[in-house]
Amino acid sequence: MSGFVVKGWCPDAWRPMMAGDGLLVRVRPPLGRLTAEQAQGLCEGAIRYGSGQIDLTSRANLQIRGATEQSWPVLLEELQALGLVDSDPVREGRGAILANPDWCEGDDTHCIAIELRARLAELPDLPGKVGFAIDAGAAPLLTQIPGDFRIERAGTGELLVRADGWARGVAVTRANAVDALIRLAHWFVESDGRIAGRMARHQAALPDWADGDAIPAEPAAPIRPGARPGGAAYGLPFGRIDAPTLATFARMQGCAIRLTPWRMLIAEGIAPAPAAGMLLTDSTILHVDACVGAPACPQASVETRDLAARLAPLIDGRLHVSGCAKGCARARAADWVLTGREGAFDLARNARAGATPLHTGLTPERAVALLGAC
Repeated sequence: MSGFVVKGWCPDAWRPMMAGDGLLVRVRPPLGRLTAEQAQGLCEGAIRYGSGQIDLTSRANLQIRGATEQSWPVLLEELQALGLVDSDPVREGRGAILANPDWCEGDDTHCIAIELRARLAELPDLPGKVGFAIDAGAAPLLTQIPGDFRIERAGTGELLVRADGWARGVAVTRANAVDALIRLAHWFVESDGRIAGRMARHQAALPDWADGDAIPAEPAAPIRPGARPGGAAYGLPFGRIDAPTLATFARMQGCAIRLTPWRMLIAEGIAPAPAAGMLLTDSTILHVDACVGAPACPQASVETRDLAARLAPLIDGRLHVSGCAKGCARARAADWVLTGREGAFDLARNARAGATPLHTGLTPERAVALLGAC
């Protein structure tokens, strides 16, 4: 399927990406956590220098939408002052570190992620979409989330480092886990991993030292909206929230906010209470992935989210509505996927966006009729 452009990189705060509604400025808060003051400051910047719309991505990053060539440099300065963006663009570009959002201060996930951030200068230049997953809780929580080089808990209780795409890893300790991640990243580059772009697509055999037999523990139950041991989890439909709403929440609750890759925020240390624009129940809308679609994305030829909202209560399983074949909202297969093409939709089953379709040229009404009958 043609008609779209694969950028091969993800935007960050130093390298914003132009979309149909302006520049996307991606922010990677350290450890996926914002203090109440940082959250309010980020929201004020999104209102003053962007459109006031914020997206929570599948990598637990925030994207400020609608910045301009003129407003972006000032926004960048304010984000640096808030401690949300590194003053060195090279370090910022290497900071694609996803930490298990249930980390506690001083635990393995926290300490390994902090050390890796401190040693970013030791990493090689990696392809723009490559990242790290630090998932060292009692059981892996990020198994279904893309992460090229991973720290996980083995079934034996020890730590392991694992290359994405490989079922097993090699045992490590907290003291040498970051050494292993850096070494694996260098091997990836030296073995022409840039050609593949991602670890899971890299065909080279692992070096002997990384080809272990440590088996990850059984995955933990996924996070759901509602009460959490560390606070309350709130779902964001399609990962979107407007900046005034989030700023008001942060100000009234006065709590730190953690980001997750499941389009949920975790408000630290509070009991669940209703909040505007956020869901405390496991609504069907939270099991639908939909990109911004047209007209916000210049590569999309169809509107996506209104249709996704109509379909959400009709679908048993995971639904993905994609504006084009890139499938930005969901990298993995979904039970049903609608892919925009030339102003209409293709429908596929158990597939990724752009897969060989069962039906082509569907209008939104026809898609609703077909999926409603399934």
